[in-house]
Formats: sequence, structure tokens, C-alpha cells
Amino acid sequence: MSELFILVDEMKRTLVRSVDQQGERGAGVTQDFADWLGGMLRQRGMPQKELAELVGVTPAAVNAWANGRSVPRYEKIAAIAAALGVAVEDAVSRRPPESTPSELEWIFQRAPEDGSRNGGNAAAYAFAANLEVLAREATQNSLDERYLPSQPVISRFVLHELTGQHLKEFLSALRWDSIERHIREAADRRQKAGRVLVDGLNELERTGRLVLLRIDDYNASGLTGPEYDDGRFARVVRRTLDSGKAGAQGGSYGLGKAALWAASRFGLVLVNSTLSERQDGRDERRMAGRLELPWHALGGEEFAGPAWFGTKDRERKDSARSWWADGTTAESLYLERDDSSPGTSFLVVGAYDGSGDTEDLEEMHEQLTAGVAHNFWASMVGGEQSGPLLRASVAAWRNGQVVRPETYIDPHAHEPARSRAVSAFLDGRTTSELTSRDDVLQASVSLKLPARKEPGVSGEQRPESHEAVLLVTPTAEDDPKPDHIAFMRATRMVVKNKRVSDLPLGHRRFQAVLLAGLATGAGNPDAEDAEQFLRTAEPPDHNDWTSTEDLTATYVRGARQCILNFKKAAEQTIRDLLRGQEEESDADEGPQILRDLLTLDAPKKPRTQGFPVVHAIEGDVSESGAWRVRVTVKLPEREDPWVLSPVARFVVRSGGNIPVAWAGTLVPERDCELTKNGNLRFRDGARRGVFKGVTDVSSHPVVADMSCIEVDVPRAKEIVE
Repeated sequence: MSELFILVDEMKRTLVRSVDQQGERGAGVTQDFADWLGGMLRQRGMPQKELAELVGVTPAAVNAWANGRSVPRYEKIAAIAAALGVAVEDAVSRRPPESTPSELEWIFQRAPEDGSRNGGNAAAYAFAANLEVLAREATQNSLDERYLPSQPVISRFVLHELTGQHLKEFLSALRWDSIERHIREAADRRQKAGRVLVDGLNELERTGRLVLLRIDDYNASGLTGPEYDDGRFARVVRRTLDSGKAGAQGGSYGLGKAALWAASRFGLVLVNSTLSERQDGRDERRMAGRLELPWHALGGEEFAGPAWFGTKDRERKDSARSWWADGTTAESLYLERDDSSPGTSFLVVGAYDGSGDTEDLEEMHEQLTAGVAHNFWASMVGGEQSGPLLRASVAAWRNGQVVRPETYIDPHAHEPARSRAVSAFLDGRTTSELTSRDDVLQASVSLKLPARKEPGVSGEQRPESHEAVLLVTPTAEDDPKPDHIAFMRATRMVVKNKRVSDLPLGHRRFQAVLLAGLATGAGNPDAEDAEQFLRTAEPPDHNDWTSTEDLTATYVRGARQCILNFKKAAEQTIRDLLRGQEEESDADEGPQILRDLLTLDAPKKPRTQGFPVVHAIEGDVSESGAWRVRVTVKLPEREDPWVLSPVARFVVRSGGNIPVAWAGTLVPERDCELTKNGNLRFRDGARRGVFKGVTDVSSHPVVADMSCIEVDVPRAKEIVE
């Protein structure tokens, strides 16, 4: 029996030693026991003498542990954990414990003694106050923090309206009682921020309703870094106008996060982050809250405005630290994440549309969907060889019940022509001329790269120009905004939509996309330099390439003209490409602009509907003797979806080709699905679809190796539901 106790004791010692020696993922090695114990004693406000009494050792022993002169045995570590009220695993791993709800509090920043006052966060007024802007800024920040390049960022917007008991429980978990007094004192109608607070308080009292907007991202870096020093956490939660981004990322002002606080009636946002790099031995449920108020006075004390939600930092006056939460606390604040993928969840408390255009949950849902689709349709387009950069969805709930189910945004439904263009580019299916309505023209547009003011590396040759990619494709006659060009770079967020002027008479209606910098797919130096150049040319709204202070400070004189020439060259290239390109079916009737001037009301020649055709077929013969084929179908435009019944035939030299049966069901691959009758139903608005099939060997008139095969796609005699 004594040997067993010795073995267990040695295993415990080995566990402690292994924790001391192991390296933690990303953020460095776990701190030693002395540092951990000293930090916990300060956080708990516990003297060494008190800990010695609780553990049953001398004060000298505790002093030796706290100063690193010795390390306690496993049994003493377990006793120390019990005395401090933490899990044994936390003590053994030297990591901060999960905080209990009773430890959480709001701590307000004191006003400076010089009497200066802040009327609110000016960064919140850098953008238009509407949900589309919020969707753009939040999604851009998620894309900028993409973690695994091989996978898309998952971005989810969830609206949740709370009333009654649900609202009461949430406000209790939020410690609303402790901040409501501050909000009321800061609600001064003489100030812009104060008027918003007054309206928010009145709305909450009048309706008994509070809207939460939760924005999740997955496959993102998360709020990594230390509590106060430089890192993602400090830049988002503690700092203003500190982007910390470099390279291809979209933002450079550090203003985007301010849109989150501006979308709250109370300037209140909570966060829950799963880290891609461990901090102090942990990576899940790093939580914090920030309240942005203007200067106010309460109970004879003056406060600067901002407040933070977390555990009180006993080493820093009037400061709250982020905390590591358990699942129950995260759920009570509606911030529990779905899985352990890295990323961050932001909860906008009292979410609203500052423009006043939308008020109810359903309208807010529609505006968020439109905002993401309008700005990021190209980011959500993938090809056969490369997937999308982003997948985004929007949902709406009311007191835990689904109002609008989570639906992923389909870029092809919102921007069919331009999504087709980007997809063709990614797959290498662009053409040199337009011969059909789903062709995509590709051309180059040169961007001159000006010299930088700061000297580069000695002997370094900077690229002088960059070749951007221009895509042009026909669009449908019912397109409400034809003849536009969309500018974009790295993450394929739309920087600007512009109507192209001075187009040739009778030109085909089109949509165009200009891919610049790293959006071209090139990783060479000119693409990287173009990315940096265009980034400095974007204002805080990221809605144009133009002259900015950053551009002037970074590049020599003439940089602005390079931007103007680039945009003009893109439009001129479109004009050159369209010259002589008339509408196929109307070429014998003259340009549309002239036909519209005719006063005769003669009947027009009906337009041919057209039929689906096989655009391409690939295949081989399997070991069992069956043909395995992959078929791409080209679909004409029409309002109703196409339902087709593909037929395979063996080609013979004389007589009709011989039909053969399919072995099992066909396999939809792109933009189609099987119906209950085994036919293929193609997605509404799809211009191409792909499916696979294998022939039934028993139906072959000859062996497959001695045959050729063709596939036809006749319409199915099936009613579309």
C-alpha cells in the first residue's frame, strides 16, 4: 500500500513539473507558480498570513512560494486552490480562474482633475447612423481577422427582442441597476449623445422592449493579447483610433468598431471571444463590456464617461479586467458561442437604426441582410478551385422563439450578373468577347504606383505599376441598376459602385467589376504595393478611392492623380469593350435609344425563350465498365426555374443514338437539386448548373470502351412546386 501512495505522489509531482515545462499555444509559456500565486493573492486581497492559516503552513512557507524560492507539493497546491476558491486545475496550470457572477461589476472612469469634459465618443459619428453601415463595418473587421486562409470567415447577425421575464433576467445579469443611474445623469438633452440616451430610456420604459444584436464571427483571430498592453483585445475594448492593422486588411483608422457602440441606444456593447492564441493559459470565453457615455456627475463625483464591465483590478485604480466566464454566465448574457472555433461575439445592447428608417424586428432583419449583401456579395462568391472568403447569415428571435430563421445570404440571388463574373474569373472561364448573355469579358487596367516619401530598403526596386483585372458581363433587362462598375481590393468588399457614363449607343446592358491589389489573386510585389496604395486612398467610410491625409503623408505629389487616372481608365476600357457590342436579339432593329423614340405602336417581334443545352461534358469509363460523366448545363434566362430530365445515349454511326439508363440517381453538384421524381431542378436565376451521373452497365448495347456517349437535357414533364 505504501508503494501505491509513493506512485500516486510521483504522478502528481510529474503533473506539476509537466505544466511548468510545457509551452502554451501562441501567447507564450504559462507563468510560474510564484507569479500565479502573487497575482491571485492581490486579486483576492488576501494577505500571505491568512493563506498560511487556511492551508495549515507557516507564513514563511507561503512567502517562499510567493517569491519563487520553493514550489509546493500537489496536496498543498490543492489546499491553496480551495483557500482561494479556484479549481485545482487552475492552480496546477497556473491560469486565471473562471470568475463567478458575484465578482463582476461596472467600474467608471473618473473625470480628469483639470476639469476637461468629453461629450461622447467622436469616433461614433464618423459614419452614417444606420444598420447597413454597422453590417459593413462589422463584417469588414471579421474578414480582416480571418484565421485559416483555407476556410471562409463565418459571420452571423442575430437580432433578439426581449420583453417580460426574459428582459428582466437579462438586465439582472447585466447589472443594469448599477449603470442606469449613470445613464440617466448622462442623458442631457443639450448634448447630441445625451439626446440619444434620453430617447433610449424613454423607449425602454414605454415599450418594455429591448433589442439585442449579436454579431458572431468564426475562423477569426479573436481578441488576443494582454489586458492593457498592445494587442487585439486592448485595441478593440480599451482604445480609440488604434487600428493596429497592416498589409491587406481593410481598415486603417480604427474607427470600424465604433459603429458597434453607435448602434446601441445606450452606447453599450459586450464581448465574448474565443482566442486563436492562448492568453494566460486560456482561450475560451474571454468576456468584457464597455459603456460609452459622455461626461456626467453622480453623487457628488464626476465621471469621464466610459465604463468597463468585468472583475475589479486591485492593482490598478478604477479599472476592470476582462474575465474568463463559465457557460452559465455566458448564456445569461446571450453570449454563449456555438463551438470552440476562434472568433468573437459582440452583443449590441439596445440595438436600433439611428436613421429612423426601421423600427420593428422584421425591418431590421431586412436592412442587415441588404447591408451585408450589398457590400460583400463578391466576398461570398466562390469558384470550383477556391472557396468564398465569407459566409454570412442573418436571423431574428423574440424571447427565445424564432421570428426569422437563420438564412445564409446567396450572392447570386442579390447580384446575379456580377457574382457570375467573379465566379468565372476565379474558375478561369472568362472570354475575350461577348457571344452569349453569360459570357464574362476580362481586360487589364493599369494603375501607376507613385513613389513613397519614406525611403525603402537600400537597393530595393519598388514596382512602378500594377495590372488590375476588369470583368464585364451582360445583365438582365430587369436589372434596376445596369451599367455600373464595382471597385474592390483584397477582401473583395465593394469600395464603390459607380454608373459608367458616355457609353456607346445601343450597347448591351452590363455589370462590371474592377479587382485591384490582392483581389487579383496575384501575390507578387506590385499587387501588394497596389493594396497598400489603395488602402491609404480610402476615407474612414471605405466608400471610394480618393485623396486622403494618409495618401498625402505617405506618397509623393501626384498620387491623387494616379488614383483619378486609374478610375478613368477603367471606365474607358469598358467603353472600348462595348463599342460594336449590340444586343443579340435587337441588332436588326437599331439601338434601343432610337427605337424608344418611335411613335408607331407596331407589335414587336417576340423574343425567343431558348432552351437549356449541354455546355461541357467530362467523363471516363470505370473499372466496372460504366460511363462516369460530369455535365455542365447552360440555362437561358426565365422567371421560373428549369426542371430537366437528363438522358444519356450511346452514339452510333447510322440510325438514332441509343439511350442508356442511369445507375441510381443523378448527383447535383452546383446550382441544382433532385426532385422527388429524380429530375434536376436548377436554382432560380442560375445560368449554369453542374451534375454527375453513372450509366447502368446492364443497359449498354456495347461495352463502354468501344462507345462514345452524349448527354441531352430535355425538360421534365413535372410541375414545379
